[in-house]
Amino acid sequence: MSGALKHFFDTVYYDCLEHTRGRPYGLFVRAGNNGTGAVRAVEPLVTGLGWKAVAPPVVATGDLTDAHLEACRELGMTLAAGLELGIY
Repeated sequence: MSGALKHFFDTVYYDCLEHTRGRPYGLFVRAGNNGTGAVRAVEPLVTGLGWKAVAPPVVATGDLTDAHLEACRELGMTLAAGLELGIY
């Protein structure tokens, strides 16, 4: 998990605990290896907060490609569409 994301969770976790339960989220991981460690680090935190994944995590390994960027756009559009339609 990136230092910035860890800082976010360290700073707001308990303040958000009861106020953001059930919120949707999307996860993008840019990894030098396979990204499973970063995903495993985030999952218990979002589970504890009661957040719901809108899609499986997008994990980009190796060189960043247009396919990775397209997967991120799709993740963002899925989240936005669900919010707009009141699904989440």
